[in-house]
Amino acid sequence: MDGNGEKHGNAHEGGIIEVKNLTKRFGAKLVLDNISLSIEKGKTTVVIGPSGCGKTVLIKHFIVLVRPSEGRVCFEGRRVDNLGERELSKVRTHFGYLFQEGALFDSMTVAENIVFPIRQNYKVKNWDEVDDIVKAKLAMVGLDGFQNHYPARLSGGQRKRVALARAIALNPEVILYDEPTTGLDPIRADIINELILKLERELGVTTVVVTHDMKSAYKVADRIIMLHNGKIIADGDADHIRNHPHPVVQQFIDGHVGEDDLAVLRMTGSAGSAQFLPRDFEQ
Repeated sequence: MDGNGEKHGNAHEGGIIEVKNLTKRFGAKLVLDNISLSIEKGKTTVVIGPSGCGKTVLIKHFIVLVRPSEGRVCFEGRRVDNLGERELSKVRTHFGYLFQEGALFDSMTVAENIVFPIRQNYKVKNWDEVDDIVKAKLAMVGLDGFQNHYPARLSGGQRKRVALARAIALNPEVILYDEPTTGLDPIRADIINELILKLERELGVTTVVVTHDMKSAYKVADRIIMLHNGKIIADGDADHIRNHPHPVVQQFIDGHVGEDDLAVLRMTGSAGSAQFLPRDFEQ
């Protein structure tokens, strides 16, 4: 706990997911710096922070798509970051992951995309039951009837919803969302927010959302964590974050450019020398 009373992610001990003294380096670049964090079961935790601060890297550690340089990751009290791929594949069936761009297979129909994780993890004997599962998952995201469509025929919001239906195909205990509203207009983004709340409520899942979208964060979060320079600098509910004394937190949630960045943008110089015409590239 620092001088401002910030707990830096050590609240909610004994959660469904725990990372302890987690450090991650890619070469010489330090991305996550000795983070300890516990994710409370059945709640929605939102991770915010500037681009490149390690938000996606953090949640990828939860399902060990990335392994820590130091520290450990535990799921339901069991250490998982040191498991082999065969054991990890079983652990990952407890998770649904909504990738930022959806990551649907363009050559597969909507139904085939949703069946994919089922086919990968189980030997299916009764395909009629699988059809019922696909129908139920699509109904949860408001897209029943789209089974035979291909992703290219869908809007961006519909693709995100199909990807979400795929993420819940195995009835996960935890759903991880990586920038779920990116690229969507405000109405479609709010549909995704409503689905996040619906799935938490109706399926009883634990939810972790990475986002830049503060409107979305405030709407869905039970708890908001902010990362900056590889560390947790704020951790609390929406009101705590809105009124947080750290200037970096306020700058981020207000969407203001920092003075250092402004100084670079305001540097004197001529724009003319940076302009080119097609003829400038002729031989």
